[in-house]
Amino acid sequence: MKPFLIAAAMLLVACRSAPPMETPAPSVDLQRYMGDWYVIGVIPTRLEKDAYNAVESYRLDEDGSIETTFRFRKGGFDGKAKELHARGFVKDRATNSVWGMQFIWPIKADYRIAWIAGDYSQVVVAREKRDYLWIMARTPQIPDADYRERVAFAVGLGYDAAKIVKVPQRQ
Repeated sequence: MKPFLIAAAMLLVACRSAPPMETPAPSVDLQRYMGDWYVIGVIPTRLEKDAYNAVESYRLDEDGSIETTFRFRKGGFDGKAKELHARGFVKDRATNSVWGMQFIWPIKADYRIAWIAGDYSQVVVAREKRDYLWIMARTPQIPDADYRERVAFAVGLGYDAAKIVKVPQRQ
């Protein structure tokens, strides 16, 4: 019986979820958030690995959902152009900072605007599982000091800085 209890305890520890993420950005103006965002740093999904010139574009539809287009080049600046589409659904209307992002019906992945600059020039998008992360900006590059601050913010949320990689951007 004892080996069973040990195995059960190990399974519970392995399956525990990450602690709840601190409150995301207190308020997001969806109209200001719409448009193009260059992906500066990322803990990439399988589809984003080896992405160059990655840009996420958002457009607010009349029904309140957000049309999302992710464009990038695979493997290099001259690599094959790729485009992925998703739809965002605001889950927290009080702040507009917690969304469900739907790539395949009916699944809506967690998408949290964890931090946004007052002038909407930079953003950190996180997930409660802390498995993926996006540092984005309205421009293809940001100052190194800003990048370090965004990474430090992500570490404060519970992310591993060693997993965050810069996305090559060239105009």
